[in-house]
Amino acid sequence: MSYLSSPAEWVAPFVSLLCLAILPAGPVLFPRAYMLLLFTYFSTFLYSQVNHMCKFALMARRLVGSPAYSTRGRSVDEKLCYSASCPHHIHAFIIPNYCEPEGLLRDTIGRLATHSYAKSHYVIVLAMEASETGYETKGHRLQSAFVGDFLQFIVTGHPPDIPGESRGKGSNVAYAARSAFHELNERIDRRRVILTVTDADSAIPELYVQQIEEALAKADDPHLVLLAPPIFFSRNCFEVPAAVRVADITWSAMVMSNLGSTRGLAFPCSTYSLSLCLAERVGYWDTDANAIGEDMHMFLKCFFKTDGQVRTIPILVPINLTNVQTNRGYMANINARFVQAKRHYNGVADVAYALKNAFSTSAPWLDRFIVCCKVLEAHMIPVTSGWLMFAAVPLMQLVLFPPTALLAALVDPAENPVLNSEFFANLWNLLCLITILLPLPLFGTLAIYECMHRHVDRSLFRKRKTESRRWINLFDYIALPIAAWLYMTLPSTLASMKRLSRKKELYIVSEKVFSEDSAPVNTEGLVMLSLGE
Repeated sequence: MSYLSSPAEWVAPFVSLLCLAILPAGPVLFPRAYMLLLFTYFSTFLYSQVNHMCKFALMARRLVGSPAYSTRGRSVDEKLCYSASCPHHIHAFIIPNYCEPEGLLRDTIGRLATHSYAKSHYVIVLAMEASETGYETKGHRLQSAFVGDFLQFIVTGHPPDIPGESRGKGSNVAYAARSAFHELNERIDRRRVILTVTDADSAIPELYVQQIEEALAKADDPHLVLLAPPIFFSRNCFEVPAAVRVADITWSAMVMSNLGSTRGLAFPCSTYSLSLCLAERVGYWDTDANAIGEDMHMFLKCFFKTDGQVRTIPILVPINLTNVQTNRGYMANINARFVQAKRHYNGVADVAYALKNAFSTSAPWLDRFIVCCKVLEAHMIPVTSGWLMFAAVPLMQLVLFPPTALLAALVDPAENPVLNSEFFANLWNLLCLITILLPLPLFGTLAIYECMHRHVDRSLFRKRKTESRRWINLFDYIALPIAAWLYMTLPSTLASMKRLSRKKELYIVSEKVFSEDSAPVNTEGLVMLSLGE
């Protein structure tokens, strides 16, 4: 267990074990200290949730009111100039995939092919796994299907047996980026290349590329920024169980709130862009078992390797993704989303990575502190909040106010702090009140999300009212407690505890169902709609 020699490696498993241990032991062995601990935790959690709700509201307002979504008041010439602006950079889209439906990949690439400057400014890097049977044939079929549609189309095959690597998206992206660097046309200026890492199911509108160009033009140094959009699940959301929908809605809201950092210290998720120069400077993507959460990890690596100079710029163009879906039935779909959640929370390795690197960089101490707090919040709050919010107060109620003689024997009435101390009696009442208030910020966030979802569906994705979420879909949130426990608390706890053993993980991708008859949406039309009529 040499990998646990660093104290930072013990943080995640220790927190998860401690949380489970104090649930039954706290009310019995140290009720006073336990009440103070719960009050501190719940108060801090409530403050953070209110803060996240406010940041999400501001980000949603910026997105809905973004000038990019409307050109009302502009002349026709201004609209045409805006929609047809030629990119300054070459955009290389790295699409890592493993056993994905070929139709889904064709759809994702086809959407990019409809962009105005795809033939002159886009490079497709189809990052495949050599362990996938027939990957070369599949890659060449896709390459042949888009001959002449892009400046360059590169197919890479990531070998499965590279020593020291852990198979996954990060190692595949690292191999693809290095390979693409050597295969890029010699006429392409490497300093103008922007790498966009995206998932196989990402529907990227042309507006995203335009907004990247604007953000890079305004940046003090375009080689010291990551550009990250919100994520959105609106492609097959009505074909999956409500618990899956609600889990992904909550995930989307958390990602968008995180992007609202005023200091630019935010983590990208799923799709993000950075310059090839920055990727080279930091040594590309890490490929070991500590880099499973490749998006968050890449930000952390860039931040620490540049001594805190790198910042994240939010790009307010949602990237539409597909929910995990299987055609093997309801429970199989529930389980498929659970498998995905377990893989996501394996990124808990970044807790140790951030804590260790925070002491080996010359970044400003405040930025280091904020980054570490954000990493701890992203991984330790899921581990603790579900258990404490659902079980802590009810269990303490049973022990301190026992309904049966058997439970009454656990705590001597003379030692009951609520009965013998006015301070702890008031603290208990306050604790119960805070417990009631805890879910309210989440409800507020979801209410804002519902309004934003309808706006994005209709303004950007050109959906009719009947194709978007309606008020009847509010009943989805009945499944919220199940989704929270099944897709957040349980997988995050398992991932934290697995840090004690470091067993090699199987490479399992999320299941997706895609109709081969689906045709790419005309993304140019989406941009023109978003520019307003």
